[in-house]
Formats: sequence, structure tokens, C-alpha cells
Amino acid sequence: MTDPAPIHEHALSNLRYIRDAMERASAFTSIPGWGGVAVGVTAVAAAVVGHFAPTWRAWLLTWLIEAVVAGFIAGVTMFRKARKAHVSFSGGPARRFFVSYFAPIFAGAVLTLLLTDRGYFEALAPMWLLVYGASTVSSGAYSIPVVPVMGICSIILGIAACFGGFAVQNALMGAGFGGLHVVFGLVIARRYGG
Repeated sequence: MTDPAPIHEHALSNLRYIRDAMERASAFTSIPGWGGVAVGVTAVAAAVVGHFAPTWRAWLLTWLIEAVVAGFIAGVTMFRKARKAHVSFSGGPARRFFVSYFAPIFAGAVLTLLLTDRGYFEALAPMWLLVYGASTVSSGAYSIPVVPVMGICSIILGIAACFGGFAVQNALMGAGFGGLHVVFGLVIARRYGG
């Protein structure tokens, strides 16, 4: 028969288990509300510019520039909020959030390349809204409760965009990437600390 483990080893093992369980149960709360509002404002501006784009390629370029600008704003404001709250991007909740967020976004980027290569520009707006909605719903499972609601709204707009022409699709992009970010950003800023 072996000697029992010293009590301090047993206690440390229990503490590790409790810490891991708490980390798995915790949510990633560093979603920037004011950053979302700023992203929404730039998306509304992109929708206005995109409405007057002379070609599909010019429209695509407008929205790709907006995606880079929005990504920069979201990244900077998320980093600031996380740093202020002492939240680590390497912790379990953040890792789960980012994996579930970026997997659909990566799939959408690949589909964007395929659709533009084949000339199916009219499929881009519905696909982007649907993919972003799926990304937001899935990552929202590891975040604050309002995030998946925003994703569901984006999916609804993506479905509606399947049945509209260019002007309708562009307006729905403005509503989805602009209006939803402004509205939900204000909710997040008010309820979840900026």
C-alpha cells in the first residue's frame, strides 16, 4: 500500500480543479460597447458610400476597407477594455470566444474569395450578414447575453438580403453592420461598463 498524498498536495489539486471549473464557467466580458458604436458609425458611412459605388468591385472595395477599419476599432477598444478590467486574452473564456468568433469569419473570407472570383457579387451581402451572425451567436455563448441576440438579428437581416437587389442589400448591410452595432453597443456600454 502506498502512502497517502500529503494534505497540501490534495488541497492544491482541489484548488486547481475549482479554478479550472470557474474559468470554464466564466464569460468573456471585454466586448467594447463604445467600440461597437464607433464600428456602427463607420459601417453606416460605408453603406452611404457603397450606395453610390459605380460597380460591384467598387462596392466590394468599400466594404472591405470598412472591415479593416472596423476590425482595428474593435481590436483597440477591446484591448483597452480588457486591460482596464484586468482580463487576459490568453485565458480560457477569451480563447473560447475568439475561436468560436473567428472560425465562421475565416469561412466567410474563403467564400468571399470564391464568390468574387466567380462574379457572384450579389451573394456577398447575404453571406456576410449570415456568417457574421453565426459568428456572433457562437462566440456569444462565451460572452455576455446580449451578444447572441445581436447575432440572431444579423442572421435575420442576412436572410432578408437574399431576396433583395443591390440597394436593398447595401441598406441591410448598413443596418446590420451599422445599426445593430450602434444599438447593441449602447446597450453594452450602459449595462456592461463601456
